[in-house]
Amino acid sequence: MSALYGTYARSELAFVRGEGVRLLTADGTRYLDFNAGIAVNALGHGDPHIVAALKEQADKVWHVSNIYTIPEQEKLAQRLVDATFADKVFFTNSGAEALECAIKTARRYFWDKGQKDRVDIIGFSGSFHGRTTATIAAAGNPAYIEGFGPMPGYKHVKPGDLALVEAAIDEKTAAILIEPVQGEGGVTAFSDAYLQGLRKLADANGVLLIFDEVQCGYGRTGKFFAHEWAGITPDIMTVAKAIGNGFPLGACLATEEVAKAMGPGTHGSTYGGNPMACAVGNAVLDRVLEPGFFEHVEAMGTVLAHQLQQLMQKFPQYVTEVRGKGLIAGIKITPPVRDFVARLRDHKLLAVAASDNVLRLLPPLIVNEAEINEAIGIIAEAFAEFEAEASDAAQ
Repeated sequence: MSALYGTYARSELAFVRGEGVRLLTADGTRYLDFNAGIAVNALGHGDPHIVAALKEQADKVWHVSNIYTIPEQEKLAQRLVDATFADKVFFTNSGAEALECAIKTARRYFWDKGQKDRVDIIGFSGSFHGRTTATIAAAGNPAYIEGFGPMPGYKHVKPGDLALVEAAIDEKTAAILIEPVQGEGGVTAFSDAYLQGLRKLADANGVLLIFDEVQCGYGRTGKFFAHEWAGITPDIMTVAKAIGNGFPLGACLATEEVAKAMGPGTHGSTYGGNPMACAVGNAVLDRVLEPGFFEHVEAMGTVLAHQLQQLMQKFPQYVTEVRGKGLIAGIKITPPVRDFVARLRDHKLLAVAASDNVLRLLPPLIVNEAEINEAIGIIAEAFAEFEAEASDAAQ
């Protein structure tokens, strides 16, 4: 019996090495990784530039705490500011911590303005923001909230209808919080018009707009951040997963106007933004901001979307919808998705389930067309097995 908490339904599969878009077990069996640590390993496994940066920093200093100035952190923060809407950055260890910072920042902003009752966060059904008490409250998924007590200060509406959001805004509203592309909730990509409408509603009502780009950001849709497709900017944005390519790192980005309310003592993190994490973060950013990187992701996203559409045409009884944007893609399927993920593992393809019985595909952003074709071929083979099994059962 494992000494670990029983909070994960783990596969017995274990990996000892990674190479690009492949993971290898101890006996050398190779798996095509279209999970990427749940959108974390954006640059795949064993990227030489990132490995070199980690080793170099390991020989210098690992951790000093935020009592002191950390040059690697200052550098990464400035680079993120230069590449985004933001003026200020707070570094964390994870996406959930970045969301905690975002929620605190939004509430503190209004407190600082003398509007102390403006604490409510409007979220959306189908969203996922992490597993802390604040982030499960923000998402409002009953399955995650059950057993953890009442959680006031949050409202939830069905996404896609601006009128519902407008009706939910009142004198206690601090912010609207949304993922431009939902990941865990079923790989739903919201339209540019809807995101633009949320920006207009926030402006018209004097509330803040928070984008959770923990999963859909850092190039995964073909732009640095997904909201860029809509031509708008948030007041606060959360980042994690790909920012460290597997090294624990997250960030909360905000405008100067909003961030100035977070003065000394309002927030903190022991490990957040330490020298090791930010050395890796800078190395990841080197790669992501290389000329042509986002264009490659956009091109591969187009290939993947086309292949999934073809898959749906070939197996309409098993694939009912293609979802997502760029290299955060999903197909709504009829077989139980967790069973299907296990079947794909048997075929040496790693994918991940999402809500609404969606198979989620999150390959490293360095994936090429041949590897996409290989993954689609494996999925088609698994569907063909279902057909054969159904035919045998009918005889």
